[in-house]
Amino acid sequence: MPPASTIVPKIKVQLKLSIARLRMVQKRDEALAKTQRRAMAQLLEQGKTDSARIRVENIIRSDIITELHEILELYCELLLARAGLLDASPTCDPGLEEAVKSILYAAPKTEIKELQVVRGLLAEKFGKEFVLQAMENPDGRVSEKVVKKLNVQPPKEELVQGYLEEIAKAYGVDWPPGRRQDLGEPPDFMDGEGSDGGEDGGQKQKVLETPLLGEDEEVDAREQLSKATPPRSFGPASPLHVNPPSASTDNIHPKVTLNKVELTPTKKPAAGVTVAKKPAEKKGSIADGIPDVDELAKRFAALKR
Repeated sequence: MPPASTIVPKIKVQLKLSIARLRMVQKRDEALAKTQRRAMAQLLEQGKTDSARIRVENIIRSDIITELHEILELYCELLLARAGLLDASPTCDPGLEEAVKSILYAAPKTEIKELQVVRGLLAEKFGKEFVLQAMENPDGRVSEKVVKKLNVQPPKEELVQGYLEEIAKAYGVDWPPGRRQDLGEPPDFMDGEGSDGGEDGGQKQKVLETPLLGEDEEVDAREQLSKATPPRSFGPASPLHVNPPSASTDNIHPKVTLNKVELTPTKKPAAGVTVAKKPAEKKGSIADGIPDVDELAKRFAALKR
């Protein structure tokens, strides 16, 4: 067995090569997946559902392998960051055991040759018995996600259905048929003569006129507006934006949750629009959020124009 002082530098070099190769393979698989998804959308649009259900399993398997490569890339980065622990002792450090055993378990089942070289160097470092223990995994130290990704089983029907629905939604295909709800006809704002084909030919719209108020009535209107409580939706939208998590084969409909409460992402303000900061709320104040009387009077005067 070569001394540890010569093995660890080789392991670090091969870990860097493995990370670069894993990233390159992930980009390649993502490009192929886009082409395959476009082909699935065409099959759904043509009504070839049975063929799409069979071929979509290749896309699912490709996504599973991509997720496996992402996990192995993280383990390689972890070993590279903690390479000093490999020199500390001839036995595997508990902080590296999961990463080392996961690589030993998964490397022979992947196409990454650099990762297989890392596996051979780790076998020289820790011995044949350690490798056999990692392959059999009696203590469950190999990552459960790695074992699950390498388990060759046909995907569940729910996963296949979810994939087809997401592909159809992404490419604007109406599948399953009738999924898009009919919102009905738009409301009719035409007056009676125009809608019946009268003199205006259906082009005249109803105009809402605001009657002119006297001075006393305007004062009463100001008092009523000052006592009114604005709706909760009044005012600028929150500038906070929450990005939803990315979908995976384990959960194709991810949601953002906080303490088991679903969060709805807010819309970003349009370009060039300045969002006013919301003033700090004071507990116990009933007048919180009520506009100023002068501001309400200006709005009411604008309505009369």
